[in-house]
Amino acid sequence: MDGSTVELFDKGKTDLKALPARMETRRLNLYYGDFHALKDVSIEIKSNCITALIGPSGCGKSTFLRCLNRMNDLIEGVKIQGEVLLDGKNIYDPDVDVVDLRKRVGMVFQKPNPFPMSIYDNVAYGPRMHGIRDKRILDEIVETSLRQAALWNEVKDKLKQSGLALSGGQQQRLCIARVLAVNPEVILLDEPTSALDPTATYYIEELLTELKKDYTIVIVTHGMQQAARISDFTGFFLNGVLHEFDVTAKIFTMPEKKETEDYIRGRFG
Repeated sequence: MDGSTVELFDKGKTDLKALPARMETRRLNLYYGDFHALKDVSIEIKSNCITALIGPSGCGKSTFLRCLNRMNDLIEGVKIQGEVLLDGKNIYDPDVDVVDLRKRVGMVFQKPNPFPMSIYDNVAYGPRMHGIRDKRILDEIVETSLRQAALWNEVKDKLKQSGLALSGGQQQRLCIARVLAVNPEVILLDEPTSALDPTATYYIEELLTELKKDYTIVIVTHGMQQAARISDFTGFFLNGVLHEFDVTAKIFTMPEKKETEDYIRGRFG
């Protein structure tokens, strides 16, 4: 790889592998009916890191992401085996409150999906659903969340306007603010910049790099450069298998598997 690419991996001298895991999967298998979509996926997702999931379309990376907050529960005919641990607790145990789980592990989707309501009400929606009614507290949550999402200065004078009136990049940051408003521990993002222009993509990437100080982040991306720029760990999925997983610098400069190198270098996918 050329020197400009190697510069992407200046992540500091922290021993990333020594950091504690916030989430972990153990021999996770998922079936859509008879189709075996995920095969024995075991991975540690480290606290306050960005983990990128890469691989060709249909390889299982988005399916895996949705396992982390049980979004696949909504799909008929899905069967899951194995464990997904959040702070050591299997989220698929019968006593787990799925609503509380999705508060702790929030999701941002590929296409920005603001609710058809005001910017303020978009961000306040989650806290209200969880019982917060005090306007002073809601005002504080809305401002804090929009500040964290690097959107406050752009919308502070038009909080009553529809969230749908914002640009695509602003809408995606609004969706991130909506997730932040319920104080999650983990943020999942499924190709959050694929529908955005380069400038909006840059803002989202800068935002995620800042947010990892307080949150654990997992992102599915088709952008090799994006994974290299912002992630600490990268997992390469192929045919439902976690084919290779390591710190990003190693995956992109010295992958162990030929398939990983071929994908990163654009030979397939």
